[in-house]
Amino acid sequence: MRALSLALLLILATAPAKADDQQKLEQLLTHFLSHAASDAKVHRRFWAKELVYTSSAGKRFGKRRLMQGLENPTSDPVSVRYTAEDIDIRLLGDTAIVAFRLLANDSASEEVSHYFNTGTFVKRKGEWRALAWQATKIPRKD
Repeated sequence: MRALSLALLLILATAPAKADDQQKLEQLLTHFLSHAASDAKVHRRFWAKELVYTSSAGKRFGKRRLMQGLENPTSDPVSVRYTAEDIDIRLLGDTAIVAFRLLANDSASEEVSHYFNTGTFVKRKGEWRALAWQATKIPRKD
């Protein structure tokens, strides 16, 4: 009985921390997506230095290459806004899997593209960082 009480106490004590981490991850993702098109500072904060990024075009690269495009932008105005739907966050201690549907709304072409995105996050010194990322374009249904 004592062991059962201790186990129940541990579960109840970790439930608020888990909900807090899920909320922090969702806020981090939402903030990142709302600034992702044009803010290099947001990208530096979001990605871990050891990032492995697999793009929807099938290209794989790290944080350095990803940051090159943001730190040396073209003169073209940014017309894409990103949002997330169906966010699924699974916590595994100091590691988390975040899966969601990304919507890329291009105001210039009035086109909306859809992607499945999955990120693996690691918590270091109290901050979550995306360590691995996979983006897959969802084909249009014509």
